[in-house]
Amino acid sequence: MRLAVTGSTGQLVRALAERGPTLGHEVAAVGRAVLDLATADDETACRVLAATGASAICNAAAYTAVDRAESEPELAMAVNATGAGVVARAAARLGLPLVHISTDYVFSGEQAAPYREDDATGPTGVYGASKLAGEAAVRASGADAAILRTAWVFSPFGANFVRTMLRLAATRDEVGVVADQHGCPTSALDLADAVLIVAANLAGSHNPALRGTFHAAGTGEASWADLAEAVFAASAAAGGPFSTVRRITTADYPTPARRPANSRLHCGKLALHHRTRLPDWRGSVAEVTTRLVHEGAFA
Repeated sequence: MRLAVTGSTGQLVRALAERGPTLGHEVAAVGRAVLDLATADDETACRVLAATGASAICNAAAYTAVDRAESEPELAMAVNATGAGVVARAAARLGLPLVHISTDYVFSGEQAAPYREDDATGPTGVYGASKLAGEAAVRASGADAAILRTAWVFSPFGANFVRTMLRLAATRDEVGVVADQHGCPTSALDLADAVLIVAANLAGSHNPALRGTFHAAGTGEASWADLAEAVFAASAAAGGPFSTVRRITTADYPTPARRPANSRLHCGKLALHHRTRLPDWRGSVAEVTTRLVHEGAFA
């Protein structure tokens, strides 16, 4: 399979570029220089994506600056909602299956149990609202699509929580980390494997159960403080920096955008229909942390 992926520098795009060839797939990254989702039209998207020679498409490009989105709502909506629709309509016109990446932030976080795909949405900020609008645009496009909602993504690439914790640990003995928000930490490398499986399934079968909305996140749950402690433990074992975690509340660390208190995603539907389940987050955190320490890639 040859997979065209929107974006070029994001965590998932880079993870797909690394994992694809090891699993026998070609990955063609389509960056902003040739397809800017903030301004692209349907004709441009069709031309650019057709030129990749892909047999499937993954829309991984997104505006992901959660706090900045509160002051840049038009740009967030242009990329995450309008741009998602452009890519989806291009996929429909080209007759190519589409895997669209969405987020746990489409939910309010007020529910006690992990969120299932058919639970009521209710984003608390611009970022979540823009991603929810993107989902609607994909569904309205007529594309042969699977929407994958993920959460708390980390990787050896780009800016993410794991790299931030390692950088802080290099200069601090103690780090305050929020302990009253809970979610499912997800390695972009594990997510990339799932995307490749889902894309191949879509390309290889007309089964309607493979289409629709799915949750794709790391197995298990954690608070941000739990995740930080796991990072520091893995870093210490690998000879890297580590700190003590001081558990704080959301109120102690105010941000422009309100985060969901509960971002946990129930991923049973993905396992049932696509026969894949992402690994436990603890092992994936240890692998990514060890890699970052050995590469010195967190400064």
